[in-house]
Amino acid sequence: MAAAKRDRTHYLYIAVIAAVLLGILVGFTAPGVAVELKPLGTGFVDLIKMMISPVIFCTIVLGVGSVRKAAKVGAVGGLALGYFMIMSTVALAIGLVVGNILEPGSGLHITEAARSAGAAQAGGASESTADFLLSIIPTTMVSAFTEGSVLQTLLIALLAGFAIQAMGSSGEPILRGIGHIQRLVFRILAMIMWAAPVGAFGAIAAVVGETGLDALKSLAMIMIGFYVTCALFVFLVLGALLRVVSGINILSLLKYLGREFLLILSTSSSESALPRLIAKMEHVGVSKPVVGITVPTGYSFNLDGTAIYLTMSSLFIAEAMGDPLSIGEQVSLLLFMIIASKGAAGVTGAGLATLAGGLQSHRPELVDGVGLIVGIDRFMSEARAMTNFAGNAVATVLIGTWTKEFDKERAEQVLAGKIPFDEKTLVDDGHGGPAEADAPAPVEPAGADLDKGRGRDKAGV
Repeated sequence: MAAAKRDRTHYLYIAVIAAVLLGILVGFTAPGVAVELKPLGTGFVDLIKMMISPVIFCTIVLGVGSVRKAAKVGAVGGLALGYFMIMSTVALAIGLVVGNILEPGSGLHITEAARSAGAAQAGGASESTADFLLSIIPTTMVSAFTEGSVLQTLLIALLAGFAIQAMGSSGEPILRGIGHIQRLVFRILAMIMWAAPVGAFGAIAAVVGETGLDALKSLAMIMIGFYVTCALFVFLVLGALLRVVSGINILSLLKYLGREFLLILSTSSSESALPRLIAKMEHVGVSKPVVGITVPTGYSFNLDGTAIYLTMSSLFIAEAMGDPLSIGEQVSLLLFMIIASKGAAGVTGAGLATLAGGLQSHRPELVDGVGLIVGIDRFMSEARAMTNFAGNAVATVLIGTWTKEFDKERAEQVLAGKIPFDEKTLVDDGHGGPAEADAPAPVEPAGADLDKGRGRDKAGV
């Protein structure tokens, strides 16, 4: 019976691949029709985004509410933020090196149409740091769920988790209730996933129809350079770090997340895979508190792919405009962009707006050049989103290892395919992680309730 369930999900993702190929074909053969299909892709991504706030809320409340010491949650969050800042800086440095070697913008000439497009992107670009920090506070507790802000939901979920933790035994019924809601939310998400082929077809067809082949040929250098740089960062930097710290092979982890990468590739938004990343990181053996804090925070602060994109795009534009940036200008401009881009991860097109805003504030004469990459930004957005996603997955395992909240034996079995992920429910209540030892005595009944599903998951998946 379990094999039959897995076969059904295999068919789903085969259908996604077929839909992507069909979308490319339609985009080239009938670009006018293809552009009209864009709402199909937008609708699917919106359906996924609809589920992000409930998924994050349930995951964090269940994780934080069952941890004995609140200080542990703060330690995980602080470690995560420090790691994200360091890795974004490393990604920025790699982008600078490759960009200066390739000089991808040399020989290109800007047109009036490109100037207009660049000015349009700079119009409503990035917000100030103060505005960003204030935007984390929702208008009401409920509005955090309706406005679709990951950080607002994270704040409310942390407050709720700490409150339940402080309630002791009286918090048991609340934890049990949220555990049931989590199962419901993930079941709805599993249902939505069956619309993935339709969404992938619409999204790919529209972008191919809008862009065409000419833009890809003329700007192939920066696209290839960007993809190669992202690959180097993921496999060399992240891969080495993962192997040294956790003893996990990066290829095994990426293969485990293959379906999520396919979703990102077809929708160009890493948010489409956020709920599944949370479920899979718990399944692979990272404790609920670490997953609940690291993954949502990473979506706003772990901008490895965005750092590389901003670096190479800035150098490309400066070269194309015939006004190259000095090393000092490169560093100051790009550090500004990394800070300004917080909170924009996972939003399709946000990297382009951040790029335009950074140039507007530092080198206004280069803003017109943003129009040069408007046509290929969608394709670069895919690599950007996949790199950010890979960075978040690796970060979750690393932080779980550093905080002793990662079950390596469980991970090895999962990555070897011995404990399959339940595609039907997307919930794995009992991964056997170290965090269970931290559950306080008053909340044990809630944990026991969750354990009822544990045997079912291991035996029935």
